[in-house]
Amino acid sequence: MRLHPAFLTFTMLLPAAIYSQPPAQTSTPAPTAEEVKAAAGLPFRNPSLSVEKRVDDLVGRLTLEEKVSQLIDRAPAIPRLDIPAYNWWNEGLHGIARSGYATLFPQAIGNAATWDVPLLHSIGEVVSTEARAKYNDAIAHNNHDRYFGLTVWSPNINIFRDPRWGRGQETYGEDPFLTARLGTAFVEGIQGDDPKYFRAIATPKHYAVHSGPESTRHKANVDPTPHDLWDTYLPAFRATIVEGKADSIMCAYNRVDNIPACANKMLLGDILRGDWHFNGFVTSDCGAISDFYESYGHHYSPDAPSGSAAGILAGTDTDCGTEYRALTDAVHKGLVTEAQIDVSLKRLFTARMKLGMFDPAEQVPFSKMAMSLVNSPEHAELALRAARESMVLLKNERHFLPLDPAKHQTIAVIGPLAGSRVALEGNYNAIPLHPLLPIDGIESEFGHDHVLYAQGATYIASGDLPVPRTMLRAASDSTVDGLEGQYFSKPSFDGAPAMVRIDKEIDFDWAFANPVEPSDTSKQAFAVRWVGALRSPVAETLRLQFRLPICYPCQDKLKFAVYLDGKKLEPVAPPTPTATKLPPSGRNYGAIQHFSVPFADTRPHELRIEYVQSARINGAGLSFEWTPSPDLLLKQAEEAASKSDVIIAFVGLTARLEGEEMKVDAKGFAGGDRTDIELPDVQEQMLEAVAKTGKPVTVVLLNGSALAMNWAHQNARALLEAWYPGQSGGQAIAETLSGKNNPAGRLPVTFYRSLDQLPPFDDYSMANRTYRYFKGKPLYAFGDGLSYTTFTYSGLKLSSTKPNAGDTLTVETDVKNTGSAAGDEVAELYLIPPQTALSPKQALAGFQRFHLKPGETKHITFHLDPRTLSQVDEKGIRAVTAGEYKFSVGSSQLGGDLGSSAISAPFTIAGTHRIPH
Repeated sequence: MRLHPAFLTFTMLLPAAIYSQPPAQTSTPAPTAEEVKAAAGLPFRNPSLSVEKRVDDLVGRLTLEEKVSQLIDRAPAIPRLDIPAYNWWNEGLHGIARSGYATLFPQAIGNAATWDVPLLHSIGEVVSTEARAKYNDAIAHNNHDRYFGLTVWSPNINIFRDPRWGRGQETYGEDPFLTARLGTAFVEGIQGDDPKYFRAIATPKHYAVHSGPESTRHKANVDPTPHDLWDTYLPAFRATIVEGKADSIMCAYNRVDNIPACANKMLLGDILRGDWHFNGFVTSDCGAISDFYESYGHHYSPDAPSGSAAGILAGTDTDCGTEYRALTDAVHKGLVTEAQIDVSLKRLFTARMKLGMFDPAEQVPFSKMAMSLVNSPEHAELALRAARESMVLLKNERHFLPLDPAKHQTIAVIGPLAGSRVALEGNYNAIPLHPLLPIDGIESEFGHDHVLYAQGATYIASGDLPVPRTMLRAASDSTVDGLEGQYFSKPSFDGAPAMVRIDKEIDFDWAFANPVEPSDTSKQAFAVRWVGALRSPVAETLRLQFRLPICYPCQDKLKFAVYLDGKKLEPVAPPTPTATKLPPSGRNYGAIQHFSVPFADTRPHELRIEYVQSARINGAGLSFEWTPSPDLLLKQAEEAASKSDVIIAFVGLTARLEGEEMKVDAKGFAGGDRTDIELPDVQEQMLEAVAKTGKPVTVVLLNGSALAMNWAHQNARALLEAWYPGQSGGQAIAETLSGKNNPAGRLPVTFYRSLDQLPPFDDYSMANRTYRYFKGKPLYAFGDGLSYTTFTYSGLKLSSTKPNAGDTLTVETDVKNTGSAAGDEVAELYLIPPQTALSPKQALAGFQRFHLKPGETKHITFHLDPRTLSQVDEKGIRAVTAGEYKFSVGSSQLGGDLGSSAISAPFTIAGTHRIPH
């Protein structure tokens, strides 16, 4: 999506991923009874005809103006033909997003860490099932809004070539093979296997050669070498289109070989529709067409009509934006013909036909999917499984984990991410109904009475945090953490509340979501009153704030008030310029109400917070935050650590810091990207301070990109990478620390030691990047990950040690669990080709995840086709070539530092066999 320069000041509070929110609910203009009757008899409404004939009939009935209107993401209704409005924009990266509550899976990078192809297929099925259920419900309520459609703009299969890219969290990592396999499975899960209808349509993005920097994406040109283009940047797209049969694809913002991706006939024509025989539709990234001609962009086209014509002529069928409205003018000027517009229009209506939008509901097998499927127990269990499988154990000194309850009776949970909802979510996230925070997971697993909790630090220096549960009480004389939340089903506090519960933090995202009636997205009026007490940890003035929807007071749709000791608090001016504040994550609210509250003591003071929403508000929600003193947080952390037997430190990043084109004024971050790969200073200082107590430290990372965790590598007893783990992340982390979950996740990216090991961020050459071409020694390698048990590989056998080029090879081996615990293993197969100036050091060629009991042996087989055995030369030609090769198979790369069990075998290929693009 696009951040227009005119919105820079406004979006200082917002990540670009959510700054462009949907308008107020749009209802299709109702056709007259006569129009409905007349349209019902038209050929395009006849499901017995071929889709091609139906689409030809429909398009042939439209005026030029009607045709143009259908080429933007907000396609309006055409009442005279009983064609309803349709919004093409929906998001489903790791859960159906921004349309009320839905199942939230780990962020895509965490799903990649599972190395589990069937799991990604199942996640895709859940995402599209919940999308279809929401669509059915929306249509029943005449809601044709954004985020309620069936065209899902996921997965993001760009290659995470550099850890500084803020959107790398959305990808499946740095390897083309892993990305291709996981991306294809996700696409197939989204679209389903019905012979006639799609459950939903997947949209691999961003095509092509796109991976930051965010700050230059609207004007940047990338000139990849033919080798890098075909070896790294295109294979995953080819797989999702050719194998996965994705029916849609999104073109990127940047130029490739000096032509914008959305006007690039080589990418969209020669390769996509020529080499790969793609028959679906292409959508632009949001605002990408305006980048052709606006002053901040590519300077490719002189004006909107010319830019819009360039998009259509190249094969970009729908415009996320309004730029294609200029196509009417473009036709009149002779820049494009109506027949050329028809080509794109037919692709779009073909997609709608294949989604069943013009057929009787009883003929569409997905039309009865109900809202009861959303957040179902089965979906929640899959989210928990994904979170468990995503855990990557990177260090476990002297088998420190699992924690021994006999030795570690008191646990200090320390760190700003322990009680952070946004740290579970990542970006492009679903809204979780019952998110389980890390602190909740630890307390549930080890017992509340055995856990001490301190925030310890802010995310970055001078940053804000949610007011912790340790400062909130259910009543002035209560020892229960949190506030009593009284939830009313109407926008008033009359009568008894429909629901009463304890909310340990006040930090909620209610975009299209009603906390009182969570399964009904049509009801957006409710009220919440929180009562209890606020206890300041120090007798001094605290800086408090409430983050509200950006529209507040939202044309009187929202009323908010806060009372302390019965007195209404009045907001004050912010202590620092708004630009220095962190943007809210995953929601469109950032109107901040600041309060400066003096406390003469540390006793509990009566607190009441009132939130009344009378209609739907874009980006609805509320967060109660504070700006604590760094010294105070450190003191609290040291006190908790000194009283404990073991420290679990939750550190890392959030989508407030890394993400899509956003303003972040903080050391180490710029425009959504990172300028270094270190842990933020305040968090590093916290780790060092608590370690000085002498208590053993286990570090848990929550992040979407690799961090140079050199201190933890040297000083922590254990290091667990948990990513942004989704709605069940707290449980999965706690079970991993206790040993109920034996970790088997693997890194989908390289963890470098410092920026000194990397080329410049904007250099798209793959030289010295990723495990395939990196010449140095990483902190942790691609494919690394430990277990609580051990595995031994033996009996490596190839179907031929002297195959001819073009042959398929079979590789077999036995894997035995030689430890005392049951657990999953990920067998990683690498191809080590003859070494040349262009060849990778090694390349992933296969992987399998499976479960073994202690003492159990499994015989596994890999089938490698010629494409997997091929290499790409300097001209971009892919071929299997003659030479001496080697396979390695094991728990990680051959010769890895984490106790690799890998074994290897050589083989020799004779001859040459060219592989088509």
